Amino acid sequence: MSSISLDEEVRLYTNNTEREKYNLLATLFGIIVALEYVERAYVRDSITAAEYSPACTRLLSQYKTMLKLVGDEVLSIEQFMTRYRMDNPAALHRIKVGVPATVEHSSEAGPETAKQVAETTQSFITFMDALRLNLRTKEELHPLLRDLVTSCSKFKGHKDSEGRSRMVSWLITLNGMQISERLSDDQARQLLFDIEHSYNEFFQSLSTKP
Repeated sequence: MSSISLDEEVRLYTNNTEREKYNLLATLFGIIVALEYVERAYVRDSITAAEYSPACTRLLSQYKTMLKLVGDEVLSIEQFMTRYRMDNPAALHRIKVGVPATVEHSSEAGPETAKQVAETTQSFITFMDALRLNLRTKEELHPLLRDLVTSCSKFKGHKDSEGRSRMVSWLITLNGMQISERLSDDQARQLLFDIEHSYNEFFQSLSTKP
């Protein structure tokens, strides 16, 4: 029976394929930790919104890319964090939402322009048309809803509305789905109802602004 030397380095891999797998997992681990630091720095006012938004967006994009690369090794972000004993609640929340806090809470809202109103209106119409054309998967709907929520975040009068809160909730729901997973017909009808409600609130907020 062979003896084990306590001075010998323990290798996690025995070939290049396994080595690449662990490198990818380590990169994913690092992205989550970095996102946690960015989130906490923003909450503590250690960085400005202008610094936070692009950094957070870049990390979320890198996270999504890494998730595709690791494949079946990571069944869910919660499973990955539990497996490696990660305690990063701020990063987990941001990953679930899928957009920076500046978009989620409209902290960058400012004076509206006619161009922004037109672009946001078009985003509403595009998303509602997508639902009416029976688009149902995360791959089809998530980018459209993300763009819509981002557009709405520019308007002060809409940031605390019930409709916008519903949109963010749906964004979290879609973000948590598998790429090819579909909404049920009941979910799609409810989502369309909520978007139409938000659309009406959006125009009411424009007509009542001082």
